[in-house]
Amino acid sequence: MRGLLDKIKNFVIYDADREFYAEIFPDSVSRNDLMRMRTMLHSDLPHVMNIEIKNYPFPWQEDIFTDCFRVGYDCWVCEEQGKVLGYCLVSVAVGEAHILNISVDPGEQKQGIGRKMMQHVIDSVRGKAETVFLEVRPSNVGAIGLYESLGFNEIGIRKDYYPAENGREDAIMLALQLFN
Repeated sequence: MRGLLDKIKNFVIYDADREFYAEIFPDSVSRNDLMRMRTMLHSDLPHVMNIEIKNYPFPWQEDIFTDCFRVGYDCWVCEEQGKVLGYCLVSVAVGEAHILNISVDPGEQKQGIGRKMMQHVIDSVRGKAETVFLEVRPSNVGAIGLYESLGFNEIGIRKDYYPAENGREDAIMLALQLFN
């Protein structure tokens, strides 16, 4: 019964209450409380692509996102008052979750959005996956710090995984063991 209540709770969002309190008592509600995670829609793709292009010299193409929808990956956006701040895509199968792509608008970084999205992913796959995996560029020091603060550990290196300006860049493989 508890699992069912948690699923229902995830669909019920008290944005009106939060926005009311934020307007009347500005210091009573944090920005993080006003941000919400929701399922990514096809109509979000222009915003997602804008963030993707700003963040990566070799961005995913729109058809890759469309394929992720088609095969049923978990695709999320983090938004605040209708503005998409970031997104993440996750594959969950055979007891493993793999974060395929996670990105925050460059103008919104270092404000807790990445942490909120990561925590949402971890919470949403708990009970469906025993381990969460991801790859990250060694040059992405901020992201590595975030992942380590959430309990991810390095489990290996993928040589020449990412395209880079001068050839290829390795990927650090990270994993988080979930204990139910």
